[in-house]
Amino acid sequence: MIKHIVMFKLKENSADSLDLAVSTLRGLEGKIETLRKIEVGLDFNKSERAYDIVLTTHFDDEAGLAAYASHPKHLPVIDTMRSLCSSSIVVDYLIE
Repeated sequence: MIKHIVMFKLKENSADSLDLAVSTLRGLEGKIETLRKIEVGLDFNKSERAYDIVLTTHFDDEAGLAAYASHPKHLPVIDTMRSLCSSSIVVDYLIE
């Protein structure tokens, strides 16, 4: 199984931006065949180093992750998150 984690730092950490980002990410649930599990978390630490939102997704294999990355339901999510965020960071790894 593949785990894909993305952390987002919002340009403006306001309630409206947070709500839009979270609803956009959670809107992927059940929409992409290869997406096995999705979790969206909000940071409560508020340190300068912390990111605001984390997205954790699971896929059966690398092909499933690749299908997700280019899926027509995922592409508008990328656009929305890019408009809301000043930065993001990603890690993909194999889990047993």
